[in-house]
Amino acid sequence: MATRFTHTLTYDAPLAEVSAMLDDTTFREEVCAFQRVLRATVEVDDTPEGMRVVVDQVQAAHGIPSFAKKFVGDEIHIVQTEVWSSETRAELHVTIPGKPGEMTGTIALTEAGATTTETVDVEVKVNIPLVAGKIESLIADMLRKALVAEESVGRDYLSR
Repeated sequence: MATRFTHTLTYDAPLAEVSAMLDDTTFREEVCAFQRVLRATVEVDDTPEGMRVVVDQVQAAHGIPSFAKKFVGDEIHIVQTEVWSSETRAELHVTIPGKPGEMTGTIALTEAGATTTETVDVEVKVNIPLVAGKIESLIADMLRKALVAEESVGRDYLSR
């Protein structure tokens, strides 16, 4: 079983500016700081196909229900990899190293007028019998909160 999750972020900026923001190490570091991650490294590299972004972060596991905390411990290590094949499309893969689950999906940017929409569409899959659905829902909610934070930081970033 897997849980599908789609979230839309909206920016009052042209697509080229939003794309440049998503490829900026400083922006990614600001998002991590806003989310109060404990430790993070950000890598943005050109590839023959486009761009590769890796955000490797460790977050505190506070606020996580006890049934899930016993699987992750006091900290959650998350590795988010985006492989951008164009200015408008990326493959997204998020793992929690050493834990039985992952998220895979896409990121798409579209522009209408002076507004750019970023759509994140992922499938959350956890391989733990009996509690997989609960943990998938928890992960989807954590991703939603992270994307809301990213949108807030992004709007501030683009207004500078």
